[in-house]
Amino acid sequence: MPLISVVVPCYNEAESLPVFVQACKDVFGDMQNRFGTNFELVLVDDGSNDETVERFKEAERELSEHAVKWVSFSRNFGKESALLAGLEHAHGDYVATMDADMQDPPSLLPEMYERMLETGCDNVATRRATRAGEPPVRSFFSRCFYKLINGISSTEFVSGERDYRLMNRKMVNAVISLGESNRFSKGIFSWVGFKTEWISYDNVERAAGETKWSFFGLTRYALDGITAFSTAPLQIASFSSLLLFLLFLVFIVIIVVRRLVFGDPVAGWASTACIILFVGAIQLACLGIIGQYLAKTYLEAKSRPSYIVKESNLD
Repeated sequence: MPLISVVVPCYNEAESLPVFVQACKDVFGDMQNRFGTNFELVLVDDGSNDETVERFKEAERELSEHAVKWVSFSRNFGKESALLAGLEHAHGDYVATMDADMQDPPSLLPEMYERMLETGCDNVATRRATRAGEPPVRSFFSRCFYKLINGISSTEFVSGERDYRLMNRKMVNAVISLGESNRFSKGIFSWVGFKTEWISYDNVERAAGETKWSFFGLTRYALDGITAFSTAPLQIASFSSLLLFLLFLVFIVIIVVRRLVFGDPVAGWASTACIILFVGAIQLACLGIIGQYLAKTYLEAKSRPSYIVKESNLD
């Protein structure tokens, strides 16, 4: 009987977990009857400061007929680390990744599994067809991000894509094999290749609580994605430096000709100040771009683990 592992990274999801676990229980039972599948639920606590771990223990009792694994980090390492930990501890023939807030409806899982069986694909991924209920500003910047990163990266990113997907074991092993500690899963899922089928669904509100993603957090996450899957910013910095050098040569010629033809009149300070400020701003921007890549290289060079487990039920 095929085993499906459901990996769920959690951060302060104590309110949502009871609803999520009940939904999983219903779906697991339905799929057992229809497809003859077994399930294991892999819950990862990303250093929560609420009762998330207590909800994990309740889930063990609620889903006693299924295997429930859980691990809890020593602190908040971020969703990417929690997702990696879940994939590493999942032993299923197929692995699904989803959030606990019910914005990734577990009820879609039968359709995803059926699509995989019908098409023979390696990965069934989901995307939001609409962003109804999301703040307009956030939706606008999200669309801008996908247009930007698809324009500067050779890796394909699908607008509205979620981390909610069902993968076969070959693809999961490929994702885990990438040893980078600064991970951007949306890019990794695309970069490893494999045949992918897409399922669209309307945006779903959270079951409880509030989103953990602030505007600053999303901006930082977007920068992580750009620096992880594109060197275009470095190329822009290089081209900007070359352009400034050419402009510098042109201005030298203009200054020399002006000196020979018109003598040495007193030049205005405004144009000089503008040129200095413009060149300085370009230089600082280029240094900032280089600094982002150097910071990523520095973090990778230290080879620290992506997460540290404080407690689990796997001992």
